[in-house]
Amino acid sequence: MIQGPATHVSSAMQPTASRSADIAAAVAGAIAAAVTIGAAELIAAFVSGAPSLVIAIGDLVIDLQPPGAKDLMVSLFGDSDKLVLNLVIVAGAVLIAAAVGVAARRRWAWGVIGFLVAGGVAALAALRQPLTDRVLAVVTVAVAVAMGLVVLRWLLSFTRPAWATGTAGSAAAAAAAMPDWDRRGFLIAGGAATAGALVAGALGRTLLEGRAAGPTVADVLPPTAGGSPRPVPSLPAGSELDVPGITPLVVPNDRFYRIDTALLVPRVDASTWSLTVKGMVDREVRLTYEDLRAMPLFDQYVTIACVSNEVGGNLVGNALWTGVHLREVLAMAGVQTGATQIVGRSVDGFTVGFPTEWAMDPARDPMIAIGMNGEPLPADHGYPARLIIPGLFGYVSATKWLGSIELTTWEGYDAYWVPLGWSKEGPILTQARIDVPGSGARVTAGPVSIAGVAWAPDRGVERVEVKVDDEDWVMATMSAPLSDATWVQWLRVWDATPGRHTILVRATDGAGEVQTADITSPAPDGARGHHTIEVEVTEPEPSAA
Repeated sequence: MIQGPATHVSSAMQPTASRSADIAAAVAGAIAAAVTIGAAELIAAFVSGAPSLVIAIGDLVIDLQPPGAKDLMVSLFGDSDKLVLNLVIVAGAVLIAAAVGVAARRRWAWGVIGFLVAGGVAALAALRQPLTDRVLAVVTVAVAVAMGLVVLRWLLSFTRPAWATGTAGSAAAAAAAMPDWDRRGFLIAGGAATAGALVAGALGRTLLEGRAAGPTVADVLPPTAGGSPRPVPSLPAGSELDVPGITPLVVPNDRFYRIDTALLVPRVDASTWSLTVKGMVDREVRLTYEDLRAMPLFDQYVTIACVSNEVGGNLVGNALWTGVHLREVLAMAGVQTGATQIVGRSVDGFTVGFPTEWAMDPARDPMIAIGMNGEPLPADHGYPARLIIPGLFGYVSATKWLGSIELTTWEGYDAYWVPLGWSKEGPILTQARIDVPGSGARVTAGPVSIAGVAWAPDRGVERVEVKVDDEDWVMATMSAPLSDATWVQWLRVWDATPGRHTILVRATDGAGEVQTADITSPAPDGARGHHTIEVEVTEPEPSAA
């Protein structure tokens, strides 16, 4: 009489115990994936040439992205798009491994197969990376996957799986035999493994990024011909407006936008780095970093922009670049007749392509830059050398971490972004942006400064006009331009009246082309339209009696 009800209670508890153990198995799979990722990050940090699996998968995702994906990511996350992609990859790996953990509790072979398949994908992704050692790629994946499987089996042993208890049959049978799995042991072991994975991953990524934190050969630009330190040219009078909140005429290095395909800044050792000029040339030329530093250097302010920049966006900046004349380097190689395209190739395999005639036009001065705002190029912006081609969007011109320059035909090669639906030609569009007041701001009635920046490299900005509500366009005051290749600051003092108002701005370039009001998305050759904001103007506070 007593045994019947006890058996009934035990049977009722079995599904609950089994579900609980499956949840634990999913957690075990997720932790094992975290251990695998953390181990690979740590190996990559300490072994030069070993890959980060997160970066390898991320690079594969970037290379396989459908048209429009880049534009969407940048529009949503700006220059945080890489961080988001890293997080998505880690989250995806953890979720997949959770499912593998549940399957592995039922049959261990399924767990092994799941981790080996994931490792194979990671290995193939790592082998595609130009800076990764092939042997180290395979070894890193093998070690990381092995550690993940060890942790998975260890954690699953606390859930009393059939293959560990020796119980024949299904997982349900195992739960019937021993439904009360070791929760305490699982929590302790899982917590320890999770902590180890987090420490390994965080330490590895910190060391990886730290190794690309700056120049490794020289921390100053070469001196002038007289041997004195290279001065940063002072800004001419009138070239900068004194308006609180306006974007500085020269954007500091740590505030300059960064948009590229590199999930991790390439670690370039300038002592072994070299630049090769090849293709349709009379002679192949190879220049070391010291060769470039020894050549005659020049400085120029140039505004560069990303094609993904929305109207009014901040993916544009102006800096003082120091480097050598690109035409001088091309002359050393001897450009052959028929070479109508110049392809810049990064050390990580990224490519750009622009017309040879654009670089040869004496109206502009394209350069191989080694300095930015009086300092060697920061790692984020292309150390040890990059291309700066005035007037062209970065996706067709501004190769960071430059490894080679190849002369070819316009028809003979499509650079990285062209097959993904972006235009092969990418001249920077005429644009103006309102910096102050901010969109949605509340301001007090009376004189209000409306100010911002406008650019049209390398045509120059002829005028900037501001429109409030339905009034006519009103000319703004412009700063004195540094050159046709740079942006200008502009200002209009508006006598604001109470109420809600719409403010628009437009620029006219040096060729007489007025910025269009027609709205387009950034793809395939840049966003168009007038930057427009709304502000709320309130009555002044009554003065105290």
